[in-house]
Amino acid sequence: MNIATTVKDDIDIEAEDGGAAVHPMFSDAPRSVSFNKLRKRLLRQVRQAMEDFQMLKRQKRWLIGLSGGKDSYGLLALLLDLKWRGLLPVELVACNLDQGQPNFPKHVLPEYLTKIGVAHRIEYRDTYSIVKEKVPEGATYCSLCSRLRRGNLYRIAREEGCDALVLGHHREDILETFFMNFFHGGRLASMPAKLLNDEGDLMLLRPLAYAAEDDLAKFATAMQFPIIPCDLCGSQDGLQRNAMKDMLADIERRMPGRKDTMLRALAHVNPSHLLDPKLFDFAALMAGGSSAERTD
Repeated sequence: MNIATTVKDDIDIEAEDGGAAVHPMFSDAPRSVSFNKLRKRLLRQVRQAMEDFQMLKRQKRWLIGLSGGKDSYGLLALLLDLKWRGLLPVELVACNLDQGQPNFPKHVLPEYLTKIGVAHRIEYRDTYSIVKEKVPEGATYCSLCSRLRRGNLYRIAREEGCDALVLGHHREDILETFFMNFFHGGRLASMPAKLLNDEGDLMLLRPLAYAAEDDLAKFATAMQFPIIPCDLCGSQDGLQRNAMKDMLADIERRMPGRKDTMLRALAHVNPSHLLDPKLFDFAALMAGGSSAERTD
């Protein structure tokens, strides 16, 4: 991922193989060359996103949304790694919102987080029943489930004295959301890497914005995270997001590197070459005008 190249690659992972201290989360991590390259790449991408979007500006304490999936585990591990190295000067609090899903293994996350010495909060809110009640049969749960989860996480962030809620959305999440809005919503929009909430008191941050889902999957497997599947969303077939995921995978298979190109496109927007008069004053364009008025 080469959105930008301003972050200096000064992370020495190999030195840890010689016995240097590591965060407990990495105590059983592989010491192979391939894993070290993967880990360094993800760390570099996280640092790049933080720099590009100024995520550390006046930040002191972050709430990390931990679902028990590969992406949120990866997010937590990479942030802990950076903090352990002195490259992330914020306090971290992990939070899992137990949404009352049937058969949810309540013991997994608190036991794991306690084992690796991570400050955490487990919050129970039965949003599962609300979603099942409100969403018609056959419709998808994701939108309402996400809104309810986000609202509770914002509340918890305030109660924990945090400046930001940090989520594990990655490159594919951003691209899939863009194409869902493009095909189904009739608008050009995606997930921003940094967002101020509606109340204006909390930031929402996505440090994995440049990270590839495949890399995070490989990272999770190597780290042996205790993954908890989602029995609510995961039980539904034919979601629009799955269709976008399949489409992007097919494009990447036929034209390798297109996902990175698409992500770069989202960072290079030219309003004068689109069709939104609210973003560009087309009425002010006049033939023979000054160079400042010409867009080509």
